[in-house]
Amino acid sequence: MDYKKSTAETNTVTRDLREFEAKTGNLYESAVVVAKRANQINQEVKEELTNKLAEFASHTDNLEEIFENREQIEVSKYYERQPKPHAIAIQEFMEDKIYFRNPAKGSKSF
Repeated sequence: MDYKKSTAETNTVTRDLREFEAKTGNLYESAVVVAKRANQINQEVKEELTNKLAEFASHTDNLEEIFENREQIEVSKYYERQPKPHAIAIQEFMEDKIYFRNPAKGSKSF
């Protein structure tokens, strides 16, 4: 999924816990599903950012390059402005875009 095009909130939003709980029937189960998805998203974004920043890696110790690498700073700022992984995961969960299953209950497919 392209997280750059996500319309998730970048600010804190108050959620209706009854709506959040209704997806699984248990508030804590919903929180676990969202947390696991947020971890997946975070891992993907972190790998992408690491790959982009690796392009700027310098094997020489030049102090001027360290302080004046504007491109690297812009890439970092861009990723800081993106919605956080937990916000994207909550949006996906509320829009039924996450597949999850509980072996004790059966499976849910969204």
